[in-house]
Amino acid sequence: MKNYHTQMEAAKMGIITPEMEVVAKKEYMEPEKLRELVAKGEVAIPCNVLHKSISPEGIGTGMRTKINVNLGISGDAKNYDLEMQKVEMAHKFGAEAIMDLSNYGKTNTFRTKLVECSPAMIGTVPMYDAIGYLEKDLLDITAEDFLKVVRAHAEEGVDFMTIHAGINRRAVEAFRREGRKMNIVSRGGSLLFAWMMMTGNENPFFEHYDEVLDILYEYDVTISLGDALRPGCIDDASDAGQISELIELGNLTKRAWERNVQVMVEGPGHMAMNEIAANMTMQKRICHNAPFYVLGPLVTDIFPGYDHITSAIGGAIAAASGADFLCYVTPAEHLRLPDLSDVKEGIIASKIAAHAADIAKGVPHSRDRDNAMAEARQVVDWDKMFEICVDPDKAREYFESVPPADRHTCSMCGKMCAVRTTNMILAGEKVEFCTEL
Repeated sequence: MKNYHTQMEAAKMGIITPEMEVVAKKEYMEPEKLRELVAKGEVAIPCNVLHKSISPEGIGTGMRTKINVNLGISGDAKNYDLEMQKVEMAHKFGAEAIMDLSNYGKTNTFRTKLVECSPAMIGTVPMYDAIGYLEKDLLDITAEDFLKVVRAHAEEGVDFMTIHAGINRRAVEAFRREGRKMNIVSRGGSLLFAWMMMTGNENPFFEHYDEVLDILYEYDVTISLGDALRPGCIDDASDAGQISELIELGNLTKRAWERNVQVMVEGPGHMAMNEIAANMTMQKRICHNAPFYVLGPLVTDIFPGYDHITSAIGGAIAAASGADFLCYVTPAEHLRLPDLSDVKEGIIASKIAAHAADIAKGVPHSRDRDNAMAEARQVVDWDKMFEICVDPDKAREYFESVPPADRHTCSMCGKMCAVRTTNMILAGEKVEFCTEL
């Protein structure tokens, strides 16, 4: 019989759980080493005891960089079938996490189905669901009501929850004193800020933090400490509001660990490239090396329609500099709810950022597929190249759209292909272009 509630509690007791065994195998790490990292809080294994279909993943020190896909129902887009197609897309391309950000009506039907079928970690933001779940307007919601929503999500099998507990009165004071171009762009953060201002009360998730932790501990839900004051434009990055909240999150991290609740810390946002590495170092220092989960960061603000690219640039730098978990951004960011094509583009862009960072960090076996691709390209084995690549359908479609006369080349260089030329010379063959033209 289990004598522990959470992965962290087991790790502190010297127990290597079945979930740790799975993660250790995936990460080419000794189980005992992983257990030590989980005990210290440097690795989280978000895995609700009720999520039976999950394939456990580790997030944090020494792990591959993981990615998250956001989806869900909104008042302007209520197509549940389309959202499930997005779920299938996330699974197909290997997203390790899916966040249900539904904010319309009764969302638990969709979320329950998601937990039942998904091997990926499932995350939510209870604050988004509060109004629909409780059927109350914001001003009428009490602190106890917010806790009811947290418990409901835990009971549905959610593996991690974004809780904006750091936007307390101290952090709000710093934000208001300094001022910003974009103010608050976090949806959950803005709702809590509004509730605090309208009621005159402290942030309920901060004031009742121990009660939140009690719920999360019971189901082994990882708390993802939300960055309500994350910068929403590059000019607001690294300001007093962001840093003040980060300091609060560092303290909340320690308090969660003391209660054996696993933690991730969320980060920016929008940020110029030259600030990213320093922010990653600062977060790891202030938050005691807890796993860091970043949205982007987007490195410029003027490319709506292409923000999957601005995000991938920032995400690659962030992950190479210490971030552990990337939230994807789609081409639809800032414009509309993403469609199926947008979701695919966002996943691929985020996967590129994560994989590039893993290579830079020297994560074990991160170069294996790249090396296999180089070998296939060296012998011009197109079928092998398509087998190795992340999106073989797109690669094959491009290749075959303008087929080369000689399959040992592509239509870019034709018979002047550098690989073909070099292979022929090394094989002792003569290269004669004029007679071949």
